[in-house]
Amino acid sequence: MTRQDVPVGLNHAVLWVSDTGASAAFYAQALGLEEVAAAGELRFLRSPESGNDHDLGLFPASGAPAGDRRPGLYHLAWEVPTLAGLATVLQRLRQLGALVGASDHGVTKSLYAHDPDGIEFEVMWEVPAAALQVDQELQTQPLDLDAEIRRYGAETPGGRAAR
Repeated sequence: MTRQDVPVGLNHAVLWVSDTGASAAFYAQALGLEEVAAAGELRFLRSPESGNDHDLGLFPASGAPAGDRRPGLYHLAWEVPTLAGLATVLQRLRQLGALVGASDHGVTKSLYAHDPDGIEFEVMWEVPAAALQVDQELQTQPLDLDAEIRRYGAETPGGRAAR
């Protein structure tokens, strides 16, 4: 690995599905995943052994972008170990013209981008468990990465890296 590389690991997948409740029940029965959060029709599941906020997100296909309202993959989320790594990826995505969004979800700080085929993916940093509030709720706010670096530190290990 060169000094310019940012290590990433797959954190979670999000699927567009026709019935989030039925899909949540299926993944519970098939893989033993447990529902850990719900927001309206959105369902978030994780393996009992996982330290992730969630391993699988289930979103209603009716909420998919216009013209693509069928069940399928929404996105994969790649996790970086530090906010410095997220800042590096942010600059790369901007240079490539691939960045389509940046969100603060409370428990994660996330960038969204499209690959050359238009497939969306997320690159995220997970707030260390010790820094989370007990009743931290999922949110979607604009990401101020500089403020988050001041708050947590550029090199603070997040998520998997902190475990």
